[in-house]
Amino acid sequence: MGSLGALVKHPDDFYPLLKLKMASRHAERQIPSEPHWAFCFSMLHKVSRSFALVIQQLDIELKNAVCIFYLVLRALDTVEDDTSVATDIKVPILKEFYRHIYDPDWHFSCGTKNYKVLMDEFHHISTAFLELEKGYQEAIEDITKRMGAGMAKFICKEVETVDDYDEYCHYVAGLVGLGLSKLFHACGTEDLAPDTLSNSMGLFLQKTNIIRDYLEDINEIPKSRMFWPRQIWGKYVNKLEDLKYEENSVKAVQCLNDMITNALIHVDDCLKYMSALPDPAIFRFCAIPQVMAIGTLALCYNNIEVFRGVVKMRRGLTAKVIDRTNTMADVYGAFYDFSCMLKAKVDKNDPSAQKTSSRLDSILKTCRDSGVLNERKSYIIPNQTNYTPLLVSVHKIFG
Repeated sequence: MGSLGALVKHPDDFYPLLKLKMASRHAERQIPSEPHWAFCFSMLHKVSRSFALVIQQLDIELKNAVCIFYLVLRALDTVEDDTSVATDIKVPILKEFYRHIYDPDWHFSCGTKNYKVLMDEFHHISTAFLELEKGYQEAIEDITKRMGAGMAKFICKEVETVDDYDEYCHYVAGLVGLGLSKLFHACGTEDLAPDTLSNSMGLFLQKTNIIRDYLEDINEIPKSRMFWPRQIWGKYVNKLEDLKYEENSVKAVQCLNDMITNALIHVDDCLKYMSALPDPAIFRFCAIPQVMAIGTLALCYNNIEVFRGVVKMRRGLTAKVIDRTNTMADVYGAFYDFSCMLKAKVDKNDPSAQKTSSRLDSILKTCRDSGVLNERKSYIIPNQTNYTPLLVSVHKIFG
């Protein structure tokens, strides 16, 4: 539940942390008894505790479909991420993965730790997939096919331009947004959202992860994973890995700020998408990760620690986000607060400062124009000008 020191510093974290702990225990008790479904939900808890928690709000039919959708794509991602698998083996598996989900006898050993178990025991996921309604199966198959083909394309292609970057993020995350919209529509509670908005929901989350995970990806063994586009980082250094070296700290932060400014372009679409969701459970399921993303970007902006270790929001603030994100007013409020935090860190001498400020002003205007900013609790502590201690948790990576 977080360290005692953190609770002393932020005593208002206690109640949200307690609620989060109780919700997590409740979610663990909701694991089904059937062996294949038990494996799926147990594995979900192991590979993504936060996702496993948020998914519990959905009704059982949709929850099952989203769980399988997530695990199928996580398995696909495990194949893509395993740099020890030869390209000539990896590419055909990625392209054919959508067929394998129909075969309970198929598995492919790759990945490490929980991801290896996921792949070795993939027959449980296939068995559960085959029990879903046909509409869910078709949506999952379609997205898996398109994502696998896109991943295969970028196994053999560098992310050179911003267009390449957007295309890669579309394949690995924008399609997740499209797939979830299809699942929501298939369950009968939501209209089918425009693809452009669904895509932006995925791109905003994926770009946040790519920015935050720079050091982990660049230090990947046996081969670095490089997702930052050369069109951006090439303005600051000769090689992407040069950003992690101390002598390039000023250029590294400027490049980081440029990357974050690029991610902010998707926010208006995300707010439009969420504002059109009438079902409260689906709304929370979609909104909580988006609020976490803007909070993470506010923390990462102008922060050299992105190149030194893992930077993330403290657990108490995460618990507050989960507890407080219930309505669109809460979302507008959170995006307003975190955008204010981010804007306070913009250095007018930064090469991207004008573009960053312009995009933040657009987000702030959208939030103000909603007319509901007074209907939520603020994430900003009054009179606190240094926002970083409110958010930050840094864990050094050695080796």
